[in-house]
Amino acid sequence: MANEAKPCPCDLGDRFDYGGLGQEVQIEHIKSYLVKPSTASDKAVIVIHDIFGWQLPNTRYIADMLAANGYTVVCPDFYLGKDPWGPTNDWSKFLEWLEDRKPTGINREVDAVLRFLKEQCGAKHIGSVGFCWGGVATHHLALAYPEIKAGVSNYGIIADREDCYELKSPVLFIFAEKDEFVPLKQVSVLEARLKEKCTVDYQVKIFPDQTHGWLMKQSRVRVNLGTDLTGGLGQEFQIEHINSYLVKPSTASDKAVIVIHDIFGWQLPNTRYIADMLAANGY
Repeated sequence: MANEAKPCPCDLGDRFDYGGLGQEVQIEHIKSYLVKPSTASDKAVIVIHDIFGWQLPNTRYIADMLAANGYTVVCPDFYLGKDPWGPTNDWSKFLEWLEDRKPTGINREVDAVLRFLKEQCGAKHIGSVGFCWGGVATHHLALAYPEIKAGVSNYGIIADREDCYELKSPVLFIFAEKDEFVPLKQVSVLEARLKEKCTVDYQVKIFPDQTHGWLMKQSRVRVNLGTDLTGGLGQEFQIEHINSYLVKPSTASDKAVIVIHDIFGWQLPNTRYIADMLAANGY
């Protein structure tokens, strides 16, 4: 379900043998997975699951990885108790299954989660990360919620509307070179239209030799669970992007630094790493 213009189910890949470091909580009418960082933080990320649902261990691993990088993370059940797609489900029934699980129909749930993060967790800087179905949802949030200050859409795209390029907040779009669900031709259209219509920051990254869903597939990306939650492959780009727009000093500060980029520009990851390091030191 990476492509709203041509929805179809995708492959689960390997299911992680992983329990998670967080806990299940009730956020108004939504069951959710919540994991907090080791020290208090005013940064938060909403992780949006793929068609396989909020309880997939692979998704909870991603949530824990983000928490290990200093974020309060919540992964809500955007299907509201309805069954996620199963690997053995009949593909011919997918559109029927999807009818009441639209990734662009989640505003009520997002509003509840934002209230929870702000009122119960003290979040002041909020981002979103989504995969497949959740990537489409993340694209939707960037169009509808400017208060969500950064998003990462992993191999998910809204492609059947002309108003889907005027983003309200920065988005990193991650795609796979050999993705049969989101072909490169469609990615090229996205890039061209964003260049024409988008007035906020965005990035489009295509990973060579990868297929749809590789960030969730154990054989391609899994790191040493329980001892290394720093991420790898595409995850470092996601954390870097979120940090670029959400990282502030951990405590109030009257000190500030202007970082002036070199000839390679303000979006160079190396430069943003320096900015993040200075923020971590109180600026």
